[in-house]
Amino acid sequence: MKAFKIIALLLLLTVSGHSWAQEKNILEQLLEIAIVDQKVMMPMRDGVRLATDIYRPKTDNPVPIIFSKTPYNFNSYRDGELVSRTMQTALEAVKRGYAYVVQNERGRFFSEGEWDILGIPITDGYDAFTWMADQTWSNGKIGTIGCSSTAEWQMAVAALNHPAHAAMVPQGYGAGVGRIGKYFEQGNWYRGGAGQMLFTAWLYGTQHDPMAPKLPEGISQEDLLRLQKFYDMAPRYPRVDWKEGLSHLPVQDIIRNVDGPKGIYEEMITRKPNSPEWYEGGLFHDDMDFEKPSFWFVSWYDVSSSPNLALYNHVRENAKDPKVRDNQFLVIAPTLHCSFTRATENTIVGERSMGDARLPYNDMTYAWFDYWLKGESNNVTKEMPKVTYFTMGANKWQYSDTWPPKEAQMVTYFLDSKGNANSRLGDGKLVTSRPGKDNPDTFKYDPMDPVNSYGGNVCCTGNAVQGGSFDQQEMELRKDILVYTSEELTEGVEVSGFIESKLFLSSDVKDTDLTIKLIDVYPDGTAYNLDETIQRVRYREGYEKEVFMESGKVYEVNMTPMSTSNYFEKGHKIRIEVSSSNFPRFDRNMNTGGNNYDETEGVIATNSIHHSRNYPSSVSLPFVKK
Repeated sequence: MKAFKIIALLLLLTVSGHSWAQEKNILEQLLEIAIVDQKVMMPMRDGVRLATDIYRPKTDNPVPIIFSKTPYNFNSYRDGELVSRTMQTALEAVKRGYAYVVQNERGRFFSEGEWDILGIPITDGYDAFTWMADQTWSNGKIGTIGCSSTAEWQMAVAALNHPAHAAMVPQGYGAGVGRIGKYFEQGNWYRGGAGQMLFTAWLYGTQHDPMAPKLPEGISQEDLLRLQKFYDMAPRYPRVDWKEGLSHLPVQDIIRNVDGPKGIYEEMITRKPNSPEWYEGGLFHDDMDFEKPSFWFVSWYDVSSSPNLALYNHVRENAKDPKVRDNQFLVIAPTLHCSFTRATENTIVGERSMGDARLPYNDMTYAWFDYWLKGESNNVTKEMPKVTYFTMGANKWQYSDTWPPKEAQMVTYFLDSKGNANSRLGDGKLVTSRPGKDNPDTFKYDPMDPVNSYGGNVCCTGNAVQGGSFDQQEMELRKDILVYTSEELTEGVEVSGFIESKLFLSSDVKDTDLTIKLIDVYPDGTAYNLDETIQRVRYREGYEKEVFMESGKVYEVNMTPMSTSNYFEKGHKIRIEVSSSNFPRFDRNMNTGGNNYDETEGVIATNSIHHSRNYPSSVSLPFVKK
């Protein structure tokens, strides 16, 4: 009670002024029903203490815990003013009979220790579970929740199988997915072996410079409560124009070039997709155990929808306990990264209307926790579909027992042309019969003039890329984009599932990239992007080795699968774009066969896509007929 009296007194004494009315109201509501204990320094097994805020109901009965661990700042004060976002979340949890506990990862803000993007050590999560389960006010049941980097740690710690960890709600969780089947993303660092530049911009505003001031070890809770009002340990990073900033070469110097903080970026940028460091930290890999019931949330325009869906399927197929396999549930929304609750009656994602994409997300989440943490017989696991997914184009929610839906059947389209598929004004076609004669389409890829990212499945790149669905027609006038389009559909078709694509490439350089984008073309020509992927050709035979090309030889390149759920209406066309760059969504291949990250000069590649009976370049789509 002493800690509660201290923090309550500090809060009440400092809340004043008309501009704080909303925050004061939320605080007053909390203090009426909750015991508030902020800046609890929770000890880990190595003696490091993690800063933790606890909000729990005023009751003598033990309660379940909703736990959120994050690298982000949740301090109650910013620039000396009270803020209410975390308290609002806590207020709802307490009203529903839960303790809400939020904690900073080690090395972040008031937490002690050294921070690492991989969340080393994952035992921090295990130790936190043990500490919370041992509290007299805890009923021993803990559920974890969070989106993006607040979700990334959940999968790996679930593999440790702590008995108090009863259920999970990971949202936009790709940053915690390492190797899953065909995907070697290593926490979104790669796609198909090409670097995803989101982490360059993200780490600029996240990593703590080793020279930054730190609080003394062993500082008291009383001092922390006082300090949090005027010193929240949050650096103030100068704004960066990332449209320009991400263009700097070499890539390893991008953060240094904008006078950003020193940190782990310079080391991480040198890693390869199968470097051992990826397997030493907090990423979840498909050789790890997973025994926790989970309610997964994925977005169609997130950076990692495909590997996230692959992980969902992996757990359903490979968890040792049949009860765990049978208690995996999934929602796929037509939104940007971590934007589930921002859906409206007319949800616009980029330029495309998704219609009413709302769901009662909070009620669904609490029903899940009520079942697993309170033991309520609310039938949520019997009544909720295994998969709730939004089909764009039709703009409706649908339901399935599996992903993809069991009705999905793969339909293959082959690339075809007379050798001039360059731009949408060319003669590229998608056809259902394998072409006979090879008429390769050739384009020049210049790393100094890459195809710019326009919309797409992104996050965290500042002003460099705006995510979502945008009309690609103007982009498709570039000669270094090959465009292949089907005939008008004579009937509407739903495409829901993973999209497989195979391209046959020859080139005059040792290494290059191949990109592909799936498009829904409207009768008026509007071309909305659905998903996109990339493959660094040196990794076409796997990520354990690099295999370079020889000039003039034709190589089969299987692209990392895309995913979507989209209804192509009658009269629409299916289109794919093929090129060798999608920048700055992905880093540029300098075409030299070198490291890329330390190079300042590239070479122009002459790349050819072959399509014939011998070289059946193709895209296979999961058609769903109901």
